[in-house]
Amino acid sequence: MFGIVASILFVLIWSTGFIVARAVVPHGAPELILAVRLALVAVLLGGAAFYAGQPWPRRAKLALHLAAGAMLHGIYLTLSWWAVQHGMPAGIMALLGALQPLVVAVASVFLLGERLPARAWGGLGIAILGVACVLEPAIARGGTAGIGLLPAVGGVIAIMAMAAGTLIQRSGLADDPILVSGAVQNMGGALVTIAATLLSGEYRWDGTPILWIGLAWSVLGLSAAGLSLLVWLVRHQGATRMSMLLLLVPPLAAIEAWLLFGERLGALQLAGFALALGGVLIGRAQGRREAAAEPA
Repeated sequence: MFGIVASILFVLIWSTGFIVARAVVPHGAPELILAVRLALVAVLLGGAAFYAGQPWPRRAKLALHLAAGAMLHGIYLTLSWWAVQHGMPAGIMALLGALQPLVVAVASVFLLGERLPARAWGGLGIAILGVACVLEPAIARGGTAGIGLLPAVGGVIAIMAMAAGTLIQRSGLADDPILVSGAVQNMGGALVTIAATLLSGEYRWDGTPILWIGLAWSVLGLSAAGLSLLVWLVRHQGATRMSMLLLLVPPLAAIEAWLLFGERLGALQLAGFALALGGVLIGRAQGRREAAAEPA
């Protein structure tokens, strides 16, 4: 039961990342916002882990946690925001993000030995088609002719980094407590974003209320709660099944943009949302039955 609640909460929280980014980027440098966000989350979760008496990882595990955080939080967020800022249409970037579950599924089969039946592959394909339908208007507006080579490469590397960070969660880190894992991994992401801030040399920060509100939600909602749920889902449901949930994020973000900013939703987008939801349910239902059939 908690797995279902955690899945729903994760998708709802994660979908607001698109909304928060749209709201705060006009008021501050993206790399600086991400650096402050991840550093605050590392301090917050680190304090909670210390209070709970959770042991700090050492040596090889510490390095794995830092690497997972650097890729999942630092490289993915920094490069995806940078790509959009330098000409990558948001719709194209979101569609690239929708391919991340496919990358995780393929890598899980070859690297982790996970079994993915034909029905799960079919559900994954249906969900990706649904996401493409939802994002079609944004893709049509942005086009692809004006995308530069560097933003395109940056977007692809961002998705690969997120997939790699997701897979590392299954490689010997599953037994570590969530709080200390989140603290160390956000520290790894913060190191990447701090370096990106210094390299960009941009320190814009106008201090408006919307910036502080967006930062507060990014710290408490997206990072502290959302990323902790992500780590828990990867460890308890598998990297592939968790990644399928990400396919519901762009459609849900489109609905939130419709409610908050008045962006239009057409029949194709509504049909795409239904396809994405149906595909995710098909793929994850198959995974649940196989997990129940396996001996303890």
